[in-house]
Amino acid sequence: MNSGLLRRIGFYLGGVAIGLVIFAFLIRGRGVQCEFDYLPNARTLKNIRIKNRMFSPQIRQLIDNKEIDTAEISNILQYGDVDFSRSKTKVDSCKLYIIEGMLRNKEIELTVYNCDSTAIIQTINRID
Repeated sequence: MNSGLLRRIGFYLGGVAIGLVIFAFLIRGRGVQCEFDYLPNARTLKNIRIKNRMFSPQIRQLIDNKEIDTAEISNILQYGDVDFSRSKTKVDSCKLYIIEGMLRNKEIELTVYNCDSTAIIQTINRID
């Protein structure tokens, strides 16, 4: 192989390494976050989280009785798993998602209707 080509590749890789170090130094401490939202589960949960949330009367009663908190629901919507096999995603109106998660060391599932501008938390059930 030509030594001139190897030298150019070395300069190129050295420049890229220096650029990455400078880039990392500049964004450190600025609150920049990189989220990996490319998988279907992460995209679905993020789509539900960014919408205006509404609660069914059952969920509203649980919140009023202080049996569940909206922060706990948000936590499930952040770290839960969508069960796509039981969800109904091929409808024109609001899509139905079953989201499994943990609540106070118990497995639960949320039933969520994901509409155009709102997400309706319909039911919460404990998984036995």
